[in-house]
Amino acid sequence: MALRNGQDRDEIWVGYNGLIYDVTRSRLWRRGNHYEHWAGQDLTKELQKDAPHTEHVFDKFHAIARLKAPTSSTLER
Repeated sequence: MALRNGQDRDEIWVGYNGLIYDVTRSRLWRRGNHYEHWAGQDLTKELQKDAPHTEHVFDKFHAIARLKAPTSSTLER
């Protein structure tokens, strides 16, 4: 997941609540960041603490994999 941060490859992925989402098509993640949040990592703790929206913001994105552990970047397909 770390290499899908909008800088190293064309894909932009973020982790949230045990899932990895492909946010590549979102204009809000175009440069690999959205406000103070950076792609390529698990954002669960950050977003639960200070996001102005609910977790339903991820409903419009495709979940592509599961995280094995909440803080791990290892994929489980």
